[in-house]
Amino acid sequence: MSETRQIDLIDRLIVPLDVPSPEEAETTVALLGDHARFYKIGHQLLPIGGAGLARRLSNRGKKVFLDFKFLDIGATVEKGVASAVKLQGDFITIHSDRDALKGAVAGRGDDPRLKILAVTVLTSWDQQTIIDNGMNMSVHDLVLFRTELAAENGADGVVASAQEAASIRARFGNDLAIVTPGVRPRGASSNDQKRIVTPAEAIRAGSDHLVIGRPILNAPNPSVAVKDIMDEMEEALADDKGV
Repeated sequence: MSETRQIDLIDRLIVPLDVPSPEEAETTVALLGDHARFYKIGHQLLPIGGAGLARRLSNRGKKVFLDFKFLDIGATVEKGVASAVKLQGDFITIHSDRDALKGAVAGRGDDPRLKILAVTVLTSWDQQTIIDNGMNMSVHDLVLFRTELAAENGADGVVASAQEAASIRARFGNDLAIVTPGVRPRGASSNDQKRIVTPAEAIRAGSDHLVIGRPILNAPNPSVAVKDIMDEMEEALADDKGV
């Protein structure tokens, strides 16, 4: 694996606010307090106040992942990202399509904060899903193909399973950030994810940030769940440094 990126441990964990309302999201953030700093806002909250929530979290010193997964003609994505810049987010997702990525880069402009992440292959997909969608490639090759598109068209990073992270690191070094969903601590249910790994496995494979939701949100004590995940990540990082 390439040299580990220098990222604060607390910023490596992204907690998705996949709850029914902004009020419940605020309750989750308050419950986790200083144990977590990076939060993802996606489709569930976007239509019902997610934009305002993003601004509030940012104003309180939190980091915000705008998981909007834009995919449209470049001009439309450009306008969407130009609007999203106003939410003061740190990450935004765009499907790995050449025209969409070019539009996103143009819409982001010279904003120093918002990083564009290209979605490669959803972690809920496996090889059979690829076939069912009419594609004649392996999951691994499709992820690398879409990562190549991301790199060529100005993305700052990709969303990819840790199962492909090592190959991405080997090919692109530290040029791209790798954000990995589908991460489950040992013993946790896989739910609807298919290509899953543990936090330690993801870090060792080269992932920079891990998106972990239900094992935290559904835990009897979410703060303890976060601490356990942080400890596991820290161990893996120490192993990589030979500590």
